[in-house]
Amino acid sequence: MMSGMAAKKSIAPGNEGSSLLESLLGALRPLESVAVGFSGGVDSTVVVAAAAQALGRENTLAVTAASETLPARELAESRRLAAGLGIHLEVIRTRELDNPDFAANGPNRCYYCKTELWRRVRLLAREKGLAHVADGVNADDLGDFRPGITASDEAGVVHPLARIGAGKRQVRLLARQLGLENWDKPAQACLSSRFPYGAGLTPAALARVEQAEEFLRSQGFKKLRVRDHGSTARIEVPPSELVRLAASGLRQQAVSYFKKLGYTYVALDLEGFRSGSMNETLKP
Repeated sequence: MMSGMAAKKSIAPGNEGSSLLESLLGALRPLESVAVGFSGGVDSTVVVAAAAQALGRENTLAVTAASETLPARELAESRRLAAGLGIHLEVIRTRELDNPDFAANGPNRCYYCKTELWRRVRLLAREKGLAHVADGVNADDLGDFRPGITASDEAGVVHPLARIGAGKRQVRLLARQLGLENWDKPAQACLSSRFPYGAGLTPAALARVEQAEEFLRSQGFKKLRVRDHGSTARIEVPPSELVRLAASGLRQQAVSYFKKLGYTYVALDLEGFRSGSMNETLKP
């Protein structure tokens, strides 16, 4: 039995959630032991929780990479979730910005980041005597532009969710089946995704975006992005929340705060929140 978060909710046997969970556990059991790249998002939390159930906590390690591209809030969340699951968490410090190929922020930026990440995780897994390395890539991710997946494939990383054909909707079903409190957490991405391809990444620029997004979260927004276009901040929130953000009082507070951060212009994207909107500039 799993304790804490993993014992809160269940779905009746025989439904899609139960079938998915059995498939996931079946995909994990042959691994024997595993180090899981753990971001604190729904996907990787599902893999960590299921691995603990299939292999035992003693054979499951969660690994989080901390760097300037990871919001402090997400690192704290990873620590809290791992503790709630009773899983040991290793935090490794990575320095993506030291790699000029990454800092240049080209379309293949994630490839360089993940290549270094999985090299470090593999070394850690070897030190701990763990047989495999896994991540939270799901079946829907395979249809998107994800150079980071190429790097993980080259490193021999196992994708348990994609292996059983679980996409975003199925992953949330699995999270509820496992009783995870973050089953409905909005998708997150590293801070480098807030910049147009080709715009160089610096610690100061990443920190500014993080502060801008924290302000919006303090105002009750959960699904959001602040896209940094140099002197302009382009805010994405769900279409249903555009009116609230544009209301006079909150709008003035946001403009004032963002200008203190150094933005000259503060724009509200009328198309609304969407993951990976910077990829819209790429040719098919």
